Amino acid sequence: MRFIEEIVVEEFLPTVRSMLAAELRAQGLTQTDVAEVLGISQSAVSKYAHGDVERNDAVLGHPRVESLVSDLGAGLANEEISQVQALIEIEVCIRQLERGGVLAQLHEAAVPELASHEGPFDVHDAESRLRASERTLGSVRRGLRLLEQTSGIATLIPAVGSNLVECLPDADGIEDVAGVPGRILDVKGRVTVPADPEYGASGHVASVLLACRQENPAVRATLNVAYSPETIAQLEDDGLECVEFDPERALAAAIEPVLSDSTDVLYQTGAMGIEPVVYLLGPDAPTVSSRAKAILENG
Repeated sequence: MRFIEEIVVEEFLPTVRSMLAAELRAQGLTQTDVAEVLGISQSAVSKYAHGDVERNDAVLGHPRVESLVSDLGAGLANEEISQVQALIEIEVCIRQLERGGVLAQLHEAAVPELASHEGPFDVHDAESRLRASERTLGSVRRGLRLLEQTSGIATLIPAVGSNLVECLPDADGIEDVAGVPGRILDVKGRVTVPADPEYGASGHVASVLLACRQENPAVRATLNVAYSPETIAQLEDDGLECVEFDPERALAAAIEPVLSDSTDVLYQTGAMGIEPVVYLLGPDAPTVSSRAKAILENG
């Protein structure tokens, strides 16, 4: 794990300080003057001047950085700009280069996993898709851990297997839904999760979730469990609203007429070649896992 701030401290700042020191010296400032302007020691200026500080070539040759150093060097030398203004301009440059610029590229090189996320991202943005993606995966992992730690939960897994899924806040397709590749299975009475959750791993359960979100966007997670009349009765006793849908109709057409913004559980009682199943709905994966756990604890 390497933070982008480490890239700034270890790669960007030494390079820019050395470039700025050289620019100020070229403007006629003494080594003492340069040290005072940059707020560093004379020995540090001497290291910059003698090339004793390692510089990053990507930063060194970046047009935006070169232009900034040239402007700041001239402005500081003739006192047209203050040290505070120079600091602000460098901070702004850093923020810009962190958002899709050379600093973002250096960060991706240091942390290759970042490059696997499609499209632009901003690690500083609290609402970024990257953050939402990782938080959603983390939520699914917490839900799975709860299932794995619940004694007897395997008895609720239907013959076709279960899946626990959660979608991104702005999901509009299966690729925006995180689930378990290969489904959750009952292996000799134990819940078995074959792989870490990933996006696009679920087809059917993810489709149920997306269909539900057409009527109630607050629903972001779903877990399918085995159907029985006793399970539905228990869920209703727990105060959850359970509604039945027709498994022989197209999914969206079957769900739309029965779902409301207060629906907590969808279920169907089976048909020719279709196993009966219950879908627990909720705002996140741990919530729906907790509802599955409650079936056992309250039954």
